[in-house]
Amino acid sequence: MVLKKNKIVEERTNSSVVFKSSNELNEVSFHALGTNCTVKFRSDDPKDSNEFVNHLLNWIIGFESRYSRFLEDSLVNIINKNSGISPVETNEDDDKLFSVCNEMHFFTKGVFDPTSLPLLNLWNWKSKNPVVPEDSLIESAKKKVNWNNVEHKSGSFFLPHEGMKLDLGGIGKEYAVDQIVKIAAVQYGLRDLMIDFGQDVFALGAPSGKPAWHIGLDDALNPGNCWAGVAINNSAVASSGDYLRYFKLDGIRYSHIVDVRSGYPVRNDCRSVTVISPSCVMAGILSTTAFILGVENGLKLIESYYRAEGCITTEKFRSKTNKFDEHIVS
Repeated sequence: MVLKKNKIVEERTNSSVVFKSSNELNEVSFHALGTNCTVKFRSDDPKDSNEFVNHLLNWIIGFESRYSRFLEDSLVNIINKNSGISPVETNEDDDKLFSVCNEMHFFTKGVFDPTSLPLLNLWNWKSKNPVVPEDSLIESAKKKVNWNNVEHKSGSFFLPHEGMKLDLGGIGKEYAVDQIVKIAAVQYGLRDLMIDFGQDVFALGAPSGKPAWHIGLDDALNPGNCWAGVAINNSAVASSGDYLRYFKLDGIRYSHIVDVRSGYPVRNDCRSVTVISPSCVMAGILSTTAFILGVENGLKLIESYYRAEGCITTEKFRSKTNKFDEHIVS
């Protein structure tokens, strides 16, 4: 199956591009994957810079066109339309992405589940008049959520039960960041770059004259302000939180982050989790999963992964892994 670039995605992305170039740093910004994206990199050759930027944009347009559930002709939407009906043909790139999903589902013991869309659709926090779904609807939706039921093999993907739905929103941006890093380093020989897709960040090397890239951390208790900055080099940083996306009903606060195990939004006093990790996928998965698990079990999960460090912010305090403060810069 060959899916072409979506024209709307292509036009929207290309029309949003802003490119800046200086002697020390090139910067390209654009809107894609539902967020603002920025890539900063060092390159002494203007031709190579232009080729990399063109490759980057074409790759992102193709990625969003293929994996966004909001597009009628995307692979994900075709898979969802065929749930309970028939398998859908996949290619090698699809299979790699789904294999990473499988690894992350196993690592988180099912807390991360790419088939969670039936539950997410129930909890429409964006609605002007949000409602709490009835227990019977939540239980019905939960029966349609289980990555272990997915039938995936090389060249084929199938949601075997009617009503199952795939959503890659919990891993897509992070996966894209990691892939762009590989393209930049392997195909273009770039050694100093920083990729930021909606605060999912990977930094390689360092900007001119500095030992590392500095990334500001938004304060969940005072949004729009940084509570600290971290210095990262050859690693990723990602944050998950509900301090901007939630709704209140009858005095109860409902997060946009849903725990698939209960079927309900998370309610554990966490407001944000930041994780530094060797890959953006792992930083994102760890931050969201730790948010769902809560402070004690969340920190244990982060500490269980090699070279990962994290900080969990609640309404009253911040809890950190042992070496997180080593990354803090003033």
